[in-house]
Amino acid sequence: MPSARKNSAGGAGDRIAAIRSTRRMTQSDLARAANVSLSMIRKLEQGSRNPGDTVLDAIAAALGVDPSRLLHGTSRTDSRVHGAIPLLRRAITTCDFPDEGPVRPLPELQVAAGEAVRWRLESQYVRLSYVLPELITELVRGCRTTSALAPLLVTSYRAADAVAYKYGYLDLSARLIDLMRQTSILVEDPLLAASVAYVRTEVFFATHTYGAGLRALECEIDRLRTRREDTSLQYMGVLGSLHMRAAVVAARAGQVEDALSHQVEAQRLGGIVPEGIYYGTAFGPDSVRIHDVSFAVSLGDGHLRPALDIGDTWAPPSSMPAERRSGFFIELARARLWAGKRDAAFDALRSARRIAPQHTREHRWVREDVETLLRLHRASSDELCSFAEWLGLS
Repeated sequence: MPSARKNSAGGAGDRIAAIRSTRRMTQSDLARAANVSLSMIRKLEQGSRNPGDTVLDAIAAALGVDPSRLLHGTSRTDSRVHGAIPLLRRAITTCDFPDEGPVRPLPELQVAAGEAVRWRLESQYVRLSYVLPELITELVRGCRTTSALAPLLVTSYRAADAVAYKYGYLDLSARLIDLMRQTSILVEDPLLAASVAYVRTEVFFATHTYGAGLRALECEIDRLRTRREDTSLQYMGVLGSLHMRAAVVAARAGQVEDALSHQVEAQRLGGIVPEGIYYGTAFGPDSVRIHDVSFAVSLGDGHLRPALDIGDTWAPPSSMPAERRSGFFIELARARLWAGKRDAAFDALRSARRIAPQHTREHRWVREDVETLLRLHRASSDELCSFAEWLGLS
């Protein structure tokens, strides 16, 4: 009689097998790509072995996913991210007096920084937490002799900020944003400075100082408007992203007229600029539509209809960054919950989790909404309880 599979439903082996199949890889292909034995891959997928961190990382890299995608729970993933924070702090603390060491050629560093941007957009925080301390240290070291590395350092600081902000290290996030601003001064690129202003809004979100956040964004928008002769897609993409964020910030500040003005301008630019990544931020018609949901939720109960209509008829295409797609479903879940659509709200949260598990698990609204759903459902479903356990709420 064949032995029963030891792998629990949704275990690492099942996930490895499922993702491998979607990549159209055989077990032998995966073994070669990950540089592990074929017997190890077989045992993992059968559930008779559990992967250690090194093997898990190698398989995740071969499959092109963050290690968290292969885990049933996230406590291990969380601990690994939190464990890397001291290394990141050290890299930041010593940035004025970096250690001596080698600096790779510019093309290699461009590839490394580009990967960090991609992982940030895909919410792959474990990967980022591993590579950023050394990458930032190397770029700081290189910036002592050439300002050509400054833009790469800004994007690396931004990737580090994504980890710090999502995992609750708000002091580290604020420090990273300051370093982004200081470093961007080394480069005479107003669009780079504007992209930093976009990220800086996190500080105002964290402290609920939306009025100040709106003023900061509008100052940056006014500064960019002096460059009206610039008709490049990069310029319009960056300007559009500022209007997009200003609409949400103004809505949260209760300044409805300003919010509507910025929303209209974002929609106008979104109709001109194709969907893409402009100085590290996604912008285009699909991004604007996602922010229309965020905008409606920020305005509150009386303005939810547009968000609900979008959620009923549209979903972000898979070509968009995972963080933005998961953010859409997190915002939609809140709109549906406020509208009394509990089951639909939970469906949206499940979609967010499938797209970007780390982003979803660390999002404050997800925890709040699941707690609300647990209170509202006297007899909560097993799936809802399991979701709450995954969040660490029980």
